[in-house]
Amino acid sequence: MPPARFLAVSTLIEAGLQLAPLTLLALTYAQRARTLARHDQPPPRWRQACFYAGLLLIAAALSGLGQPSQEELFAHMIEHLLLGDIAALLIVLGLTGPLLAPLLRIRAFDRLRALTHPCVAFPLWALDLYVWHLPALYEAALRHAGVHALEHAMFLACGINMWMCLFGPLPTPRWFGNLARLLYIVAVRLAGSILGNVFLWSGSVFYPFYRHGDSLHAIAPVADQSIAGAVMMVEESLLTIGLFCWLFLRTARESEERQQLLDYARAHGVELSEARAARAVAAGRAAELRRRLEERGPGSGPASRGAGQQDLAAPVEETSAGK
Repeated sequence: MPPARFLAVSTLIEAGLQLAPLTLLALTYAQRARTLARHDQPPPRWRQACFYAGLLLIAAALSGLGQPSQEELFAHMIEHLLLGDIAALLIVLGLTGPLLAPLLRIRAFDRLRALTHPCVAFPLWALDLYVWHLPALYEAALRHAGVHALEHAMFLACGINMWMCLFGPLPTPRWFGNLARLLYIVAVRLAGSILGNVFLWSGSVFYPFYRHGDSLHAIAPVADQSIAGAVMMVEESLLTIGLFCWLFLRTARESEERQQLLDYARAHGVELSEARAARAVAAGRAAELRRRLEERGPGSGPASRGAGQQDLAAPVEETSAGK
């Protein structure tokens, strides 16, 4: 089969393998959102918009860059970054605890929550990123539609799992505060930047598969590879800046919320430790703790609490922040 015809057929097969599940995901999400709306728990509109935007971005990347990604490495790199970074992030931003509740009631899926632990999610994401860029596997994905679909699915799945630690609705370890999040962001971006530098500065061609496409577009294979590395570096830099801004604003907001809780407790004679206030704020439950303080009312320190009254300093069940 001529190379051009082979690429066209391969692209069509991949489209069927990869785009069909997106429709099913969109329908499932819409149905669950309608169910929650009937129970007065609808996902915020901005979260729904993020989820659907993530699916649309996946569809656009696969359909718009499918053929070019078979001819030029830098186009394939753009496709991978859109899938594994941007679309994965948008999908995570579209998730809430109530949306995932039916899935987590299935024991097999509930056990998979262990994969979202920061100490597991980052190594899995990095391993997936580097292994798929080994020449043997990378070219196997280019030559076989099924392997290519698996590659894209794993990039997306590991990307979603990686972002879950920062933005997902599942609980995170108590030690995973803002400083730990900063280190996590740096580790993720550093891992991606190292690979980008390898592509940018290497003088040898990693994937001979692209020689035909590069000749069609009058671009040297090494130049194509360097452009792919530069694209990856630019995307990593922009995303890192955005994440640092988010973390700075989050830290400032949490500091303000924590201080407001402590000021209210002192002004109304309610016992509240700094550690307890910090845990509630970090878990995204500052408003709930404030309501409990208001319900308790003035003079509810240790001397005024009855034997059966609940201690406000007792831990509130923690979830990840902002869910």
